[in-house]
Amino acid sequence: MKIEFVAEAGKSPVIAVLVHEGQPLAGPAAALDARTSGALSRAMKASRFNGAAVSSLAVMAPAGVDADQVLLTGAGDAKTYDDLALESAVGHAYHAVKLSGADTLTVDLTGETPQRAARAGFAARLAAYRFDKYRTKEKPEKKPSITRVRVVTDDVKAAQAAFEPLSAVADAVIFARDLVSEPANVLYPEEFARRCKALKSLGLEVEILGEKEMEKLGMRTLLAVGQGSVRESQLAVMRWNGAADKSAQPIAFVGKGVCFDTGGISIKPAEGMEEMKWDMGGAAAVAGLMHALAGRKAKVNAVGVLGLVENMPDGAAQRPGDIVISMSGQSVEVINTDAEGRLVLADALWYTQERFKPKCMIDLATLTGAMIISLGLDYAGVFSNDDAVAEAILAASPKTGENVWRMPLPAQYDRMIDSAAADVKNASGRAAGSITAALFLQRFVNGTPWAHIDIAPTAWVKDSKRPTVPDGGVGFGVRLLDQMVADRYES
Repeated sequence: MKIEFVAEAGKSPVIAVLVHEGQPLAGPAAALDARTSGALSRAMKASRFNGAAVSSLAVMAPAGVDADQVLLTGAGDAKTYDDLALESAVGHAYHAVKLSGADTLTVDLTGETPQRAARAGFAARLAAYRFDKYRTKEKPEKKPSITRVRVVTDDVKAAQAAFEPLSAVADAVIFARDLVSEPANVLYPEEFARRCKALKSLGLEVEILGEKEMEKLGMRTLLAVGQGSVRESQLAVMRWNGAADKSAQPIAFVGKGVCFDTGGISIKPAEGMEEMKWDMGGAAAVAGLMHALAGRKAKVNAVGVLGLVENMPDGAAQRPGDIVISMSGQSVEVINTDAEGRLVLADALWYTQERFKPKCMIDLATLTGAMIISLGLDYAGVFSNDDAVAEAILAASPKTGENVWRMPLPAQYDRMIDSAAADVKNASGRAAGSITAALFLQRFVNGTPWAHIDIAPTAWVKDSKRPTVPDGGVGFGVRLLDQMVADRYES
């Protein structure tokens, strides 16, 4: 998708203008209406379109408009109109005409700030995403025809300057979406690691640890998860040193990267198991975040650590009842081999805090189905031992549309994961499943300020209601944490 910023609409197959709910035409829409002797107003009166969010009315361009079609696009209530409302409107405009046969959509934002114009280009890039690399027989009329979005703005240079960091974030979100969408026979741990190494071109330092290196470090809970797979487990370590003081403490992000999760010996039901290719959504988000920080040259030191494994049930797989020794020295009784993500994170978190001594650690993981029961499919759960870290995440949420809700970490529940045979057990039953999973992780952060984001509800979407968010892999967490870094941690 090519994004251009222009001073005038000029000739275009489709011109989109924004209309606020229940309001008379204003701005570019009013200007077009005046040039067409009120044709757009009459078209609105003859329809049910009233400017509501995620709605539009296509009007064949009247005389006086150098276009084939004018798209009146709902921007919702003017009182609540913000960057996300603009993103939604532009994304909807793209979807409304993407199969029209037109190759260019022009969005007229004359009178809006250059920053809003840049946001429109960002929205168009996100809305245009589709994972179609394996569709070899798709008919041409089913493929989007729009390949260029032109944004009309009063200050082209300022809009382009504001767009550059946003475009870097869009690149990163798309990178994460691709990772989540790939099938597991293509994206296994070593391939995931290779794609991380390719990000060296952005200026990231990338180090890959294989099983021999992890065995020397004592990362046996992570290795135990992957021991039933023919694919070698990996630990990807990504570093971005963008702060003025390159030696300053970094902030750290840790991602669960189970590239396919059968459940192991505690095998999952067959129905829906194909979806377990996205059980690496947390690692994809961390990789995407590091991509974003490097792409926009963020003024921060950051570390991303990805635990990459496959959970398979062959004769070498770990069994329920096994006891393994983590890198921390704590022994873990494996009650359920399908509670594997926390075993991966236990070693990854300990490694991260021990090696990098970060200001804080944030992990992302599609950790528990119980999180979906608790919060539905629109919110990820945040658990934290530090109010400042939690508040930084919560504050970034409404700016990005990636919804989170803080959950409790009650000390009295910690005993639910005590084991009679080891220091801790990896599952405690159905009650408070997401909370006890987070409490398990807390035992491996060694007092470091930390937050755990359970993105099981939000990493994969089946029926998206947001124009900039596709069905399938959405890259949840990239925008959220990039915004958090920009607001709270950049120097």
